[in-house]
Amino acid sequence: MELKPGYKQTEIGVLPEDWDVDFIESLAFITTGSKNTQDRIEDGGYPFFVRSQTVERIDSYSFDGEAVLTAGDGVGTGKVFHYINGRFDVHQRVYRISDFKKRLNGYFFYLYFSTNFYNRIMQMTAKSSVDSVRREMIAQMSVPVPRLIEEQNAISDALSDVDALLEGLDRLIAKKRDLKQAAMQQLLTGKTRLPGFEEEWETKRLGGIANISKGTQLHYSEANLDGHFPHFNGGISPSSFTDRFNTSANTIAISEGGNSCGYVQLVPQPFWCGGHCYAVVPRSVDNLFLFHALNGQQTAIQGLRVGSGLPNVQKTALADFKFHAPTDMDEQAAIATVLSDMHAEIEALEQRRAKTADLKQAMMQELLTGKTRLVEPHVCCEVR
Repeated sequence: MELKPGYKQTEIGVLPEDWDVDFIESLAFITTGSKNTQDRIEDGGYPFFVRSQTVERIDSYSFDGEAVLTAGDGVGTGKVFHYINGRFDVHQRVYRISDFKKRLNGYFFYLYFSTNFYNRIMQMTAKSSVDSVRREMIAQMSVPVPRLIEEQNAISDALSDVDALLEGLDRLIAKKRDLKQAAMQQLLTGKTRLPGFEEEWETKRLGGIANISKGTQLHYSEANLDGHFPHFNGGISPSSFTDRFNTSANTIAISEGGNSCGYVQLVPQPFWCGGHCYAVVPRSVDNLFLFHALNGQQTAIQGLRVGSGLPNVQKTALADFKFHAPTDMDEQAAIATVLSDMHAEIEALEQRRAKTADLKQAMMQELLTGKTRLVEPHVCCEVR
């Protein structure tokens, strides 16, 4: 492959000619922490990094400064990364990478390391997963280093702005979910009534107000990844697609078996209801209200599951499931509208977050390899 002018082939790919490649051990100090999980304190004054994406708290600190943290073993191996600049403490099986050389921006390093380290350790094992990280896996990893520290700073600033936007969206989504949960607890129990409604509520049995039908197993020859209709067969997501459907759009689907049995969802398009899926069609209750009423009691419905190896929800237990509902169907519809609007707002925010995350990924692919330059090489001075 012919290289563009100004670029060179390196052991980690094509990079600009004025970028260097170096080992992490030549650019930073690598060590592990000394604390145990039981040292955490719920309201501690400092962040405590353990082998999880969740940051705990502690009342001590072993380091004060800029650092990158990654899990040394456990389920987060190669997948858990943190960046911090301040006081914190570290679990004994978490690696701390710190004391960066002046020619390396710590956040630039964090972005590249967190994006590429998992692939590195997977290339170093013949297994499908890695149990632990050895120090040399980090120390001998090659990373790109733009010679202009100003270019590293510009890349870090651009991507940290996107990170800040993602964090803001995460907080907003969490807040909206909490508001929706509170609204569901009030509106679906009758504790809070919408204006203009005073009719009594009554306890309803699901089998008494809706038809519950188990789906039909789809033959493997009828599955088609390019099909127009999703095939739900016990999972949260479609197990496949097909060119046929046996259930109308906007039907409530409840998983019958598997780890997600009892999961309630409203499928907006026609779909194939498989052999491990129930379709719930109301006879004398508002469809959207019924969905929100069942979704609001997701935990209770999942509690109906029986069996240990391959748990399932029996149709008889589902038919006997009870919930409260207004006798006035106009009130049911009004409640459903409020909750559906809140649900739609959350979905729109989640879609916006997904697009922002995709944008960040595209920016990283361009900026961390020098394909797109934010600083012209001749504008600033090199830092060695």
